[in-house]
Amino acid sequence: MTKIQMKTPLVEMDGDEMTRIIWQLIKNKLLDPFIDLKTEYYDLGLANRDATDDQVTVDAADATRRLGVAVKCATITPNAARVEEYGLKQMWKSPNGTIRAMLDGTVFRAPILVKGIRPVVRNWEQPITIARHAYGDIYKNVEIIVPGAGKVELVYTGEDGTEIRELVHEYQGPGVAQGVHNLDASITSFAHSCFRYALDTKQDLWFSTKDTISKKYDHRFKDIFSEVYEADYADAFVQAGITYFYTLIDDAVARVMKAKGGFIWACKNYDGDVMSDMVSSAFGSLAMMTSVLVSPAGVYEYEAAHGTVQRHYYKHLAGEKTSTNSVATIFAWTGALRKRGELDELEDLVAFADRLERATLDTIESGQMTGDLARITTLSSPETLSTEGFIEAVAARL
Repeated sequence: MTKIQMKTPLVEMDGDEMTRIIWQLIKNKLLDPFIDLKTEYYDLGLANRDATDDQVTVDAADATRRLGVAVKCATITPNAARVEEYGLKQMWKSPNGTIRAMLDGTVFRAPILVKGIRPVVRNWEQPITIARHAYGDIYKNVEIIVPGAGKVELVYTGEDGTEIRELVHEYQGPGVAQGVHNLDASITSFAHSCFRYALDTKQDLWFSTKDTISKKYDHRFKDIFSEVYEADYADAFVQAGITYFYTLIDDAVARVMKAKGGFIWACKNYDGDVMSDMVSSAFGSLAMMTSVLVSPAGVYEYEAAHGTVQRHYYKHLAGEKTSTNSVATIFAWTGALRKRGELDELEDLVAFADRLERATLDTIESGQMTGDLARITTLSSPETLSTEGFIEAVAARL
């Protein structure tokens, strides 16, 4: 069989633990037999990030800007336990946060719907897309452990020497403090991305923050969204028959549980991180969620929205059988291949991505699935497959 040819490489970012195992299985069984796969490879596994002082993450983001399309495996953001486990030099920051900051994009995450998997929220009939701001907040924070009594202040010093000083807290004993930031330019890019994506997909757009409590930080987000909408998008939204509205995050959470879906919910960085997990889990599984970072410059980075599946990885190392859902990782590859095909005008590559997605969903709808889906499916007598067995079933159908 003649393999499908590629013109431009994808940026390939390898990852950690069980998803790293799945990554290689997908390449070996679903991609390499059919595509003359061209990638520029970066190992973002935690050991290599530590060995390179995380320079490999920066290099991968630079390559993504250069080549335009990337696909990323799930990676570890280390905590104290991970530092000890891997013997790390330091507690490296989130690689996703670093890449998102460098690309200045917005992350759009949506559930993958498949027959036989009903949302836990029974009135959800259509996907809910989470638009997550991809810069700043706690992902670029500065933290200190306060050793004892004293005060923590927030200080701005302008280039002209102007100073703004605010007391954070008068400590009577030990505690902690952190500083977070964001940029008007990044928030503006976030707003444009959300409004344009809503118009492209003909979906209503919600935006929510906590501006009643954060009267300057969160309120800045609210104001910039309003200004961008009124200046550039209000008329287009009316013509498209879609709506934009702002509401408090509390109200948005309550509303979303009663909605039917079919809209975009724009959230700040941390809110989007948390809410995308809630939405994906309620639609079926954390492994049934697409995720793409889109920059204002038209750069695309596709990834799975879930973690590295640590528990299954330890079972795998112990020689035990696992049944890990690979759908989101498969769809990360298909998303990147489709976009590469569109940009390079390779119709056969686009068609292959479509066929692989259809084969994946048809495998599940035929009753063959991993354990997480078998436990919640409405299909009768599902066949629970191992991690590798599911990928082999997709390959056979493909």
